[in-house]
Amino acid sequence: MKNRDLTQGSLSLHLLRLAFPLMLGNILQQMYNTIASLVVNRYAGALEYAATGVSSSVMNLFLFIVIGACTGISVLFSQEYGAGDLAAFRRQHFISLVFGLGATAVISVVSILCLPALLRAIQTPEELFSYTRVYLTIVLASLPAAFLYNLYNALLRSVGSTGAALGVLTLSVGLNLALSLLFVAKLSMGIAGAAWATAIAQTFSAAACFFYLYKAHPALIFTKEDCRMDRELLKRTAHFSFVTAMHQSGLYLGKLLVQGAVNSMGTDLISAYTTTTRIEGFANSAGDSCAAATGVLVAQNLGAKQDERVKKAYKTTLLINAALGLVCTVVLYVFAPQSSAWLLGESSGVAFENAVSYLRTVALFYVLCYTGNAFVGYLDGIGKVTLPLIGACSHISMRALLSWLWIAGMGLNAVALATGIGWIWCNLFWLVCCMVIHKKQKVSV
Repeated sequence: MKNRDLTQGSLSLHLLRLAFPLMLGNILQQMYNTIASLVVNRYAGALEYAATGVSSSVMNLFLFIVIGACTGISVLFSQEYGAGDLAAFRRQHFISLVFGLGATAVISVVSILCLPALLRAIQTPEELFSYTRVYLTIVLASLPAAFLYNLYNALLRSVGSTGAALGVLTLSVGLNLALSLLFVAKLSMGIAGAAWATAIAQTFSAAACFFYLYKAHPALIFTKEDCRMDRELLKRTAHFSFVTAMHQSGLYLGKLLVQGAVNSMGTDLISAYTTTTRIEGFANSAGDSCAAATGVLVAQNLGAKQDERVKKAYKTTLLINAALGLVCTVVLYVFAPQSSAWLLGESSGVAFENAVSYLRTVALFYVLCYTGNAFVGYLDGIGKVTLPLIGACSHISMRALLSWLWIAGMGLNAVALATGIGWIWCNLFWLVCCMVIHKKQKVSV
């Protein structure tokens, strides 16, 4: 337990040590959808490939409710671990598991029941409707497994043990690839086969993560004495998980609205947007990872009442993320044609041209995407979870509105430009918030 104490030693080394496995994990997580898209595109056809893009926008809306809730829970885990209160940690584990799993089951059922209306609301083309509905029904039914994996991933991350979840995810992605090839390429199950491969792999990752925790860290698992109602803890858990879930799902609700604008422009733009979202998923991996690592680092030090280290962590993560954002800008811009051709399977045409143009435009703003992640991780870590929510919701509202207004005349470039403008606003808002917090000298929950 001692070698995962983040309240002593170099903040930058702690941050990088935490973030690197998380970054690899995020890249592997992107492989879930990318594998499905590649296999479907090669062995099922263009319509089913486009349907995976529409499906991802809807699926991510619900999946990131789960991921967002677990992000909030990880802050509480980290604070309790930093304070050395393992009894509270175990009670938190019990409360989070029972109520989180119940809420996820409800979300799963409601999302499946509302699916036809939702697909029509975002103007899903008729030729893609049945493919999209089949894929999403299977994947949304597996949301409880996704919650369990993300809960135990958050738990291990909160004590600085990020390598274990990475190992589990590596095995899971390998299983997903093998099953996708079996179901789609060999058994000709089409897009349904890709969905089943994802659902089975998610279930495996949840079971494997718990098995590792049970064997390696039994002191973190709740006992019979910990299985009791704690209203204050439940209230605090509900607050943190609800706000961070709304933050993440708000982003994807906005992306769903953007998807509706793209859907109105036809299959070529849908395929182009499907391609760019896959590529951006990889591009965002390092920034998202640093945000998650910052939240853990800050929360542990906050729990240990190390206020000066909390403030220093803010500056450290901001500088590291800015440097990573500059690297990402160059890579995304230079390799836009190659990455688009790899996913689309073609290096010319309307879809290809729109994808390349989008990537090169959005790349110009990517430093702000990364610094925005630094602000979010810091604010989550000190417990100011409503501020990331406000900034993200205003950003995504701006992004969706401008996309709808401009897409008819600018194509997919409209979405890229709207995204960049939203990032400019978010960074300014969060910078002012942090300046006010520091001025008041109140770094507390």
